Amino acid sequence: MIDHFFHLDFDHRRGLQEQLRESLVSAILAGAFPADEPLPSCRRLSQQLAISRNTVALVYESLLDNGYLISRPRSGYYLHPDYCDAGDHAAAPCTAPRPLTVHSATEAEPAPDWSSRFRMQPSLRPGVLRPSNWPRFTYPFIYGQPIADLFPLERWREVSRDTLRSESNRAWTGDRFDQDDATLIEQLRTRVLPKRGIWARPEEILVTLGSQNALYLLSTLLMGKGIRVGMENPGYRDAWNIFDLQSAEIQMQDVDAQGLVIDERLAGCNYLYVTPGHQVPTGVSMSSARRSELLAMIRRHDQVVIEDDYDAELNLDNRPQPALKAGDSSGRIIYMSSMSKAFSPGLRLGYLVADAELIDELRALRRLMYRHPPLNNQRMLAQFLAQGHYDAHLRRFREEHSRRREALRQALEGDLDGCRHVSGAGASAFWLCAPDNVDTQKLAWAAAQHSVLIEPGSQFFFDECPPGHYFRLGFNAIDLERIRPGIQRLADSLAMQ
Repeated sequence: MIDHFFHLDFDHRRGLQEQLRESLVSAILAGAFPADEPLPSCRRLSQQLAISRNTVALVYESLLDNGYLISRPRSGYYLHPDYCDAGDHAAAPCTAPRPLTVHSATEAEPAPDWSSRFRMQPSLRPGVLRPSNWPRFTYPFIYGQPIADLFPLERWREVSRDTLRSESNRAWTGDRFDQDDATLIEQLRTRVLPKRGIWARPEEILVTLGSQNALYLLSTLLMGKGIRVGMENPGYRDAWNIFDLQSAEIQMQDVDAQGLVIDERLAGCNYLYVTPGHQVPTGVSMSSARRSELLAMIRRHDQVVIEDDYDAELNLDNRPQPALKAGDSSGRIIYMSSMSKAFSPGLRLGYLVADAELIDELRALRRLMYRHPPLNNQRMLAQFLAQGHYDAHLRRFREEHSRRREALRQALEGDLDGCRHVSGAGASAFWLCAPDNVDTQKLAWAAAQHSVLIEPGSQFFFDECPPGHYFRLGFNAIDLERIRPGIQRLADSLAMQ
C-alpha cells in the first residue's frame, strides 16, 4: 500500500468532493501512484485529510466510473492500466511504453522568430489600464465590475439544474451550426429590448460574446482601408483599437455637455460609433436636440450609426431617453448591448440588433470564428429571464447601485470639492476634472500607495498631448462603507500634488 502522506489545502468556498477529485486526477496524470500498489484506503486517506470516509469513497467511485481506477476485491483501488505510466505519457497503455527521446542543450533548434511573422501586434494596443491585483486594493474605485455580493447564485443554480436535466439536454448539447438559442432570442425580443424602446423580429437579433465581440464582427465585415469611422474623443479605447486593426480611417470628434458634437467634420464618415445613453467615459447623455441632428445627418449623408448601449440596464436618469435604435425607421442604426454591467461580465453574453440582411452576414462570419456562443449558457440565461429572476436581480442591483452612487456623490462634495463633476446625473461612473495643475497619472500613483485605485483620464483621449487632469471613479467594486474613507485618502493624496 502507498505509504506517503497525501496533503491537500481545502478551499472552504468549494466542495470537498470536487477538490479531492481534482487533486487525485492531477496526481494520477503526474504519475504519482505506482501501478502495482493500491491507493490509500478510504479510512487512511480520510484520516490524513480530516474529512469523512464517505467523501473519499464517493470520489474513488467516481474515478472508478470514469476509468481512472480499477477495483480489486479485498485489495483496494489501483490505477487503471491506461494510466500506469501517466507521468511519462498520459493515457498511453503501460504495455507499450513510448520511447523517451532526450535532446542535449547543444542540439536544441532555435524557435521561430515570431516577431517577424506577426501581421499585427495587438499587445501594443492597450485598453483601460489597471493593475491585475486590483481586488487587493482596499479602495478600488474602478469601473466595469459588478457588485459581487449581489450575484443571484441560488437562482442561477436553479436554472443550471433545470438545464442539465436529461430532457433539456437536447436543446444545447447538439451542434446548432450557426443558430442561437431560440428561447433566448425570444426573451431578448420581448423582455429586454422593449425596455429601450426597441421592437425587433427574431431574424434581426444576433447573440454575441459581449459588446467587444460585436464590434469586432462589425469591423471585420464592414471596415477596411478607405472606410472612415467617426467616434467620440474622449472615448472607448478598445473600439479605436478594433477599428484601427482593420485599417479604417478614424475621425475623432469632440464631446460636450450634450454628447457627440455634430458638425461637417463627420460628413465624410461611413460609420459613426456612439455611446448616446451615457458616453464613455464622461457619462454624458446625448440631448434630444443632438440626437435629432445626428439622425438628420446620417440620412443626408447615407451613413450608419453603431450604437453601443453599454449600461442600458443601469440608467439612473430620472427620465432616461430610449435608445437611438427605437426611432430608427430606415435601418441605419446598429444596436449593441450586453448583460455585463448589471449581471456578470464573466458570462460574456451580449446581443446585436440590425437589419436581417446584415445579421445574416454577421452570423456567417461568426460561424467561421466560433459558430455560436455556448448554447448551455444561452439556454440558462433564457430560463433566468423567463422565470423573472433577472428582473428581480436588476431591481436589487439598481437599488444598491443607487446607494453607492449617492454615497460617492456626497463624499466627493464633502471631501473632494476641488474636483469638478462632469458626468451625467444617472451615469454608472463619475468623470471628474481636477485643477489644471494636477497630473492624475501622478495622483493615481500617489493614491495607490494608500490602497486607493482610480483611473486616470488621459488613457481615454486620442490626442497627441491628451489633457492630464481628468480621472474616472467607479463605485460598484468598492464596499459601500469604504467609499467615504477612500475619498478622504484620495483627497489627502491630491493635497500633496
